[in-house]
Amino acid sequence: MRPASRQSSSGAPKAKRKAITLEMKKYIIRRYEGGETVRDISKSLGLATSTVCGIHKASENIKARAQRMTPLVAAKLTRKRSPLMENMEESLGMWIKHQNEHRMPLSTALIQAKALRLFNDFKKRAGESAASETFGASTGWYAKFKGRYNLRHLKMTGETAGADVEAAEAFKGTLKEIIEGGGYSPEQVFNVNETGLFWKRMPASTFLSREEKTAPGFKASRDRLALLVGANAAGDCKLKPLLVYHSKTPRALKGCVKADLPVIWRSNKKGWITASVFLDWLKNHFCPAIEKYCRKKNLDHKALLLLNNAPGHPPTLSELSEHVRVEFLPKNTTPLIQPMDQGVIRTFNAYYMRRTMEQIVANTDKDVQTIREFWRSYNIMDAIDNINEAWNQVAQTTLNACWGKLWKECKRDLTGLQEPVNDIHRIVELARDAGFHEVEQADVVEVLESHGEELTNEEFIKLRKGLVSVEKDDGAEATKSPTPTFTLRNLAEANRRIEEGLAIYARNDPNQERSSEVNRVIRKAMSCYTELYLEKQRQASELKINRFFTTSTSVRSTLTVTSLTPSPSGVSLSKRQDSSEESSEEKADDPASPATH
Repeated sequence: MRPASRQSSSGAPKAKRKAITLEMKKYIIRRYEGGETVRDISKSLGLATSTVCGIHKASENIKARAQRMTPLVAAKLTRKRSPLMENMEESLGMWIKHQNEHRMPLSTALIQAKALRLFNDFKKRAGESAASETFGASTGWYAKFKGRYNLRHLKMTGETAGADVEAAEAFKGTLKEIIEGGGYSPEQVFNVNETGLFWKRMPASTFLSREEKTAPGFKASRDRLALLVGANAAGDCKLKPLLVYHSKTPRALKGCVKADLPVIWRSNKKGWITASVFLDWLKNHFCPAIEKYCRKKNLDHKALLLLNNAPGHPPTLSELSEHVRVEFLPKNTTPLIQPMDQGVIRTFNAYYMRRTMEQIVANTDKDVQTIREFWRSYNIMDAIDNINEAWNQVAQTTLNACWGKLWKECKRDLTGLQEPVNDIHRIVELARDAGFHEVEQADVVEVLESHGEELTNEEFIKLRKGLVSVEKDDGAEATKSPTPTFTLRNLAEANRRIEEGLAIYARNDPNQERSSEVNRVIRKAMSCYTELYLEKQRQASELKINRFFTTSTSVRSTLTVTSLTPSPSGVSLSKRQDSSEESSEEKADDPASPATH
């Protein structure tokens, strides 16, 4: 039997609510403005006359809203949704964008879980007014959410699109041709990848993490640094890690020679590996290291460097060295074929955490207060030492085996790459030895997988309100970044480099008209900096002149004051000079004076 229709209180069937899109409202307004009556429009569209009248009365607001909307968002249903859901979805969209910008793979389950956590956070903030609202992060909601926010082409783990798999398979053949054509051996083929590291993070079940949640101020477990790690396909040339931190000189590094650290230390405000940082690393560290390694191994001085398509990897990297060829992996293939992503970074994170737990056990007597004191004293220098130890522990067989999905021919030991299960068990044992009895294997796995995270729900909520602020590490030097300013020197240096670049274009471009046009456009665009340079030059000249006259006046004033100041004998300097001159004249006239002989 067919289910009975829903009845209204009067017994008549209850009309099903029809949701109207913004595009439909605009269509109704156009028809009305074209001369059609409300009755005709409502009848043709199957809408109530009151609905069409309401849309007509609100036409100005609807038009204004449509101008603000993108076509995709404008097409979504305009049923009024609760502010709680709007806030949650907007924050979730920002989080997804943030993860994609940092090349963090996502899954449907991960997005749904994040949505649920964000909803609960917003619900707590709303208080009693949102007590009755519920949200289950269902599959149906997720499908509609993707449509509302144009997220149909997300890079998803476990849901990789066929195009990505095809691109990965095609690149394997391309790579083989490049290697054979260039005559590269496994010793000469390298891969590097970036990763984040929350260097002071503990499992959430420990008392240290629970206390941190309730403590005000900076959260140590959110202090993140960026690392660039890599090696060759043979696994016998491990590159020195590049570390980028948000503080230039933390307190723990005061007086330390950064060039002697076991990592390449760099810093910027956000603690990210930017294009300029990567270029510096490639030119001043990777290229010299390759030259040294090839000379030691008696190999031809050349290398092939494989990179993912990250914003910090400029497309002109191969121009920096005639000995290094740079090739980029196809987009959205990192989780499929990028070597460092095939277990190496996860293994490194496990070694880092195990090393940290070993230090806690070694430096404490299982006393809770002592553990707190140790953790407070654990600083960025300790983290650097542990990063070095952990990276050294990554075996050559692991580094070689991680190339299996991309370049099978280079694999020399299939047993090298293993999930660090034994290390996870060992970390759990060490945690319990230290007094963290509640730690389970799942807690450790959660920490190992969390290093790709960027911001908490709280931080995303603040970001949405424009309230995010840079927080400083308790052990870091809280210095204010100096306000950037131009000097004559850096303006002159910039102008010199631009002139050199224009000269290169002029010398090498066979199309003289094109190079002349570029020269004209760039010089026109540079006119503001040229004027600034001339102004700085004028100010410097005036300052020199003012200093000259100020110094001359000061000297004359000093001499005058000195001449008027009584000497200890009560005779002024000028009188003593006059007396001296008179005495000299007397001696000159005296025949017995020695001066006459």
